[in-house]
Amino acid sequence: MAKVGALSDVVAPPYDVIDPALQERLYRASENNIIRLELNREEPGDTEAQGKYARAARFLRDWLRQGVLREEDHASLYVYHQTFEVEGTMHTRRGFFARVRLEPFGQGKIYPHEQTLSGPKADRLALYHATGFNLSPIFGLYPDTDGEVLRAVEAGLRDRTPLVATDHLGVENRLWIVDDQKVHTAVRGLMAGRPVFIADGHHRYETGLKYRDERAQAGPLDPDDPANFCLMMLVGMSDPGLLILPTHRLVSGLPGLTAEALAERLAPEFEVTVSGEGESGCRAAWKVIEDGGDQDMLGFGTVADGKWLVARLRSDEAMDRLAPEHSADWRSLGVSILHVLVLENLLRPLGKPSCRYVHLVKEVLDATAARECDLACLVPPARMDHVEAIASGLETMPPKSTYFYPKLLTGLVLNPLRRLDSSHEPR
Repeated sequence: MAKVGALSDVVAPPYDVIDPALQERLYRASENNIIRLELNREEPGDTEAQGKYARAARFLRDWLRQGVLREEDHASLYVYHQTFEVEGTMHTRRGFFARVRLEPFGQGKIYPHEQTLSGPKADRLALYHATGFNLSPIFGLYPDTDGEVLRAVEAGLRDRTPLVATDHLGVENRLWIVDDQKVHTAVRGLMAGRPVFIADGHHRYETGLKYRDERAQAGPLDPDDPANFCLMMLVGMSDPGLLILPTHRLVSGLPGLTAEALAERLAPEFEVTVSGEGESGCRAAWKVIEDGGDQDMLGFGTVADGKWLVARLRSDEAMDRLAPEHSADWRSLGVSILHVLVLENLLRPLGKPSCRYVHLVKEVLDATAARECDLACLVPPARMDHVEAIASGLETMPPKSTYFYPKLLTGLVLNPLRRLDSSHEPR
């Protein structure tokens, strides 16, 4: 670390959660912060030919020459632990970084669970072209009920000291390099044939496919060409630290909505009970949803009168009728029920709802106290079995269905998409 100083000062979250304020903070943290590659800011006088992507490529070339970035002497895996707190409880999520061979969705054992947008993919592809690197990892999940894969990859690490970085949210990230080729062989054997479900990074994965296909069109690719692979963090689906946080909705566009009027609208399809008012009502509603553990229960807070309701779906009939093109697993999700049945059907006569998204009950309470929405909706989190069932059927979940916390850091491990020449520059 002599070249860069503290590891915490040179890493960053993935590009899609960095706002302008955090971007500036990361720029100031270190002249070698990965933000200059991952999300280079626009500068006065930028042109299409000489703009943020070209600048990111120059930083990358300079850092390779200066030794800020160092190529491993041997093929390596990287054990990665993240320790973090959610709602007062500490968790540790454990997995490992590896290169994974790209496969088109539906043609192998890699499955998406979310839809993607064209804008982020175009941005990432421009960065791939400019730098020749896959800068941030994709988050993949694989079945490993008894943890045999993780035990194999962590063999021999007990007495080794990790690299440590603490991110802007206080998450402690620890990294160990594994260059034992016997371990690599064992892990490849154990992973062979296992499906991988993408938890986060769908845009980056599809960008990797696009980049590979472009390279293949220019001339045949050797099977071991770096463009055939992507950098992935792999976590067992049974890992105790694998948390899917709920994504609650803060709904605007329903001015003056009261609990009485809401209950009347919900009554034909839901059993509705009052859980209370203010903070205590919100927390009581969330406790009922958490304790129940089912997807058919939602919580609603009407900001106009400060009251909270809990609504349980009476039957599947309405969702079967309103979303026949989707699977029963998709229709049973709490987020599907909220959007398809409640917001787009039962409440549509009252206005055109729009949503903002938060993950913690405290964020819901802060927003309702500040009257930043008209209706707060508490949504049960999807479970891993929902992700597996829906993704295995080549169906994508509704937007904002899952939030795997925390995000993976960018800057710990980078993956070249073109072979490096003797000067360590991509060619």
